[in-house]
Amino acid sequence: MKFVISFILTALLSFAACFYFPWWSIAIAAFMVALLIPQKPVKAFFTAFIALLLLWGSISFYISNNNDHLLAHKISVLILKFDNPYLLILATAVIGALVAGFAALSGSYLRRIKPAAN
Repeated sequence: MKFVISFILTALLSFAACFYFPWWSIAIAAFMVALLIPQKPVKAFFTAFIALLLLWGSISFYISNNNDHLLAHKISVLILKFDNPYLLILATAVIGALVAGFAALSGSYLRRIKPAAN
């Protein structure tokens, strides 16, 4: 149940944050969700990773598909050195997923730190 709640919260907060803040605000959203909802570090990583992989993958596919992949064709030639817009969409999704996953991993590890007793 925590997986589903963390998944939905990470995706929704990241989606909303990207409207008002820079792209890296997904890291802050994933970090906060992992800090507030207790999960094992590996599970927190994969929850945020999958949430952002699906979110950024679907958003970038939707945007690229609406303009017949015109920009994705040109950018994929520049970055990947061959014409494959779908691989560029996958690369975009993986980069966002890694950023969110490592932020969630950091949040989960920070949650596990216990304050020193006096």
